[in-house]
Amino acid sequence: MPVPALNPHAIRGMITRLHDPDYARWAAQIRATGGCRQPIHLRGKVDHIDRATGELLHRYTTRTEPGGVLRVPCKTRRGSRCPACAEVYRADTYQLIRAGLTGGKGVPETVTAHPCLFVTLTAPSFGVVHTRREKNGKVLPCHARRDAETCPHGRVMSCTARHGTEEACLGEPLCGDCYDYAGSVLFNALASQLWRYFTDALRRRVAKLGGLTLRELRGRLTIAFAKVAEYQRRGVVHFHAVIRLDGPDGPASPPPAWATADALADAVRHAASAVSVPVPAVTDEPARVLRWGAQLDIRPITMGGELTERAVAGYIAKYATKAAECVGTLDRRISPLDDLAALPLREHARRLIAECFRLGALDGLADLRLTHWAHMLGFRGHFSTRSRHYSTTLGDIRADRETFVRDEEISTGRLPLFDEDTVLVIAEWEYAGKGLTPGDALLAAALTGTALPASPMDGGGDA
Repeated sequence: MPVPALNPHAIRGMITRLHDPDYARWAAQIRATGGCRQPIHLRGKVDHIDRATGELLHRYTTRTEPGGVLRVPCKTRRGSRCPACAEVYRADTYQLIRAGLTGGKGVPETVTAHPCLFVTLTAPSFGVVHTRREKNGKVLPCHARRDAETCPHGRVMSCTARHGTEEACLGEPLCGDCYDYAGSVLFNALASQLWRYFTDALRRRVAKLGGLTLRELRGRLTIAFAKVAEYQRRGVVHFHAVIRLDGPDGPASPPPAWATADALADAVRHAASAVSVPVPAVTDEPARVLRWGAQLDIRPITMGGELTERAVAGYIAKYATKAAECVGTLDRRISPLDDLAALPLREHARRLIAECFRLGALDGLADLRLTHWAHMLGFRGHFSTRSRHYSTTLGDIRADRETFVRDEEISTGRLPLFDEDTVLVIAEWEYAGKGLTPGDALLAAALTGTALPASPMDGGGDA
């Protein structure tokens, strides 16, 4: 595992922790967090009291813990902030998505016979950008044009380079002055609304194909979905979705015979082309209408076929832990008072953020909160969502894991066994900080086999 350059302060802190009399208990806490990079520090106690007599049966307090705090995982979904906790979120999302495709976790296995599609909805073009193109395993020129036009800003709109997968120019416009930065930011801000319109239009189209009204459709068929948002290198989001047809009782009942995968694909194509979101004209900005891009990918999900349920679940789970870092922005809020020129941003991301600030200051667009979500390039929706009847929930998956851990602690004697009907549990907790000192970050990485932050100083500090 590569180790970043260490500093004397981190090494001294590591040696001090190793010689701490409470090191064994501290190490046990770190292992319990799974290698969390920024563990939350809690201070408090938990009392178990006999309801009938008022007798204190058991007490846990953080006073005897190293530093007087209990360290628990931060549970973030963002891989850029904490890879360990993001991996747990990814695994949970994988199980949630796969359960809706193959059954399990309360979903019957008969769901595998229901029509199911993997759909990708993209954003329209806001200008020509550098891209990596392949055909039959061969890398093609980026944008080779024999008679390429020269834009109004004097740039030839052509690029003959065969870009590598990690080149910094990918996603950058050939001409930044021609690129529609306002359109890109507004699409991100309204993408969730466009998705909502899409699902409404999808239901209407399915009802029409079945010769039903929307009211009649609810009693005969349910459309279930799970989706995730992914940032493209150019800075706009697109959505990957699993869309499934069920009967009126959800995954436990089959859909009508006429509700086939072909009918669902027809409805998806119609809904994607039919919906739009109008943006009214405001100061210095003309009115516009936002739609999905022309690229629409619809593929059936099959057991053991070209696109398997494992591949789809893995794909969606992977992007559930990502944000806009691939565009070259920061994984934290950015204020209009910040000096954008001094921040470590790609130029394309810098201009998108500046456009968020500009548009966010206009009265007619204040409801989009573009200034608040500038670090996300305007997108303010949930990255992963699911309909009510798709499968289980992340909360249920986490509850099952907590129950398993509690049962294991009881069976090993680390936690006493109490009758929940006769014992009152009183918990008192307060937030006491988060993070690890540079020396603790080094030890935590060694104990759990996780990667260090880019710099040991990024770990934060004990409160």
